[in-house]
Amino acid sequence: MIIATTENIAGHRVVTTLGQVFGVVVRSRGIGGNIVAGLRSIVGGEIHEYTQMLEEARRHATDRMVANATAMGANAILVMRFDSSEIGETMSEIVAYGTAAVIEPVRT
Repeated sequence: MIIATTENIAGHRVVTTLGQVFGVVVRSRGIGGNIVAGLRSIVGGEIHEYTQMLEEARRHATDRMVANATAMGANAILVMRFDSSEIGETMSEIVAYGTAAVIEPVRT
């Protein structure tokens, strides 16, 4: 599966646009992570526990998006984006979304 943040893929043409596709993940930070993050926020700098959690959540959201696109018959996802939001004080929602498409190499 080719995933791009652009509308076009170099050397390919869009044969069919299949529609919107997405993958959603909701993660809880947990009380231990909140305590460690709270202590680190006092000092400042990157909070590695949250960075790791969000990177993993983005991978899972992308995997779910790819599974949905595959089920639609796509071999590419165009104009892919991430969105995130907080749910309450302990959960994060990550959404990966884009346009499922069938592409093929341009013959020269």
